[in-house]
Amino acid sequence: MILIADSGSTKTEWREVRDGIAGKSYISSGLNPFFISCEEITRLLRSEFPDFSNGGVSRIFFYGTGVSNAAKAEILRNSLATCFGTSNLFIGSDLLGAARSLCMNDPGIACIIGTGSNSCYYDGKEIVANVPPLGYILGDEGGGAVMGRKLVSGVLKKQLPENIIEKFFRAYPFTPADILENVYNMPFPNRYLGQFSRFIADNIDIPEIKSIITSGFDEFIVRNVLSYPEARKYQVHFTGSIAYHFRPFLEELLLMHQLKPGLFTISPMDNLVKFHIQNPHI
Repeated sequence: MILIADSGSTKTEWREVRDGIAGKSYISSGLNPFFISCEEITRLLRSEFPDFSNGGVSRIFFYGTGVSNAAKAEILRNSLATCFGTSNLFIGSDLLGAARSLCMNDPGIACIIGTGSNSCYYDGKEIVANVPPLGYILGDEGGGAVMGRKLVSGVLKKQLPENIIEKFFRAYPFTPADILENVYNMPFPNRYLGQFSRFIADNIDIPEIKSIITSGFDEFIVRNVLSYPEARKYQVHFTGSIAYHFRPFLEELLLMHQLKPGLFTISPMDNLVKFHIQNPHI
């Protein structure tokens, strides 16, 4: 049996594959080695995941955010080997997982827009070019955390209609001090800000809210997608909750920029399983 994992900032989705057939799926916490240690990853896996330590897992393909260099990949490698009892491990970035899921064995532009955002030009085998995402402070254009940051800033600076500000505080009974504490002093401020994307979706008809969406996506396209010389040659594909739920806005902007919309999926997993079934020797 092989296990395939797709790990984001918030959660990790796992899928069993037995004899070329997709099996059970599991959800665990996000396992980002940029934020949590090897010991913490091991603890989370042991507390949240079925016990495979006695064998049964022949290989693991793990695609995750935060796998930015060999040292971060090694943190995950050690934890996975300890918990699952196998050293047959492939550790790749969430972006490679997205590219394999969206493009399979064909070239294309692969994008992730969830809590954060990222993109690449994929030649059908590997990532050839990647504009650095830079996180929700310096980049992550169009991502849920950046949308949430813009919304909260508009609320606290009273740049939104008064009825929307009142509605926000009814939905989220925080004080301004609570918000600042969570953003500046608590762990995972990107997750905290990302939760407000639901409020944006629920109030999408308000012009000021709609502007947060369209300006964020336009920034993503201009600052990321259009940086690839191949962008107008191939389809531009997206995966992630924000891209999936706000698809009409993205499609309209892509066409405006003379780009070709491709696949939109809420998660890479289903197509990632298909990729590995069709490419068993990778």
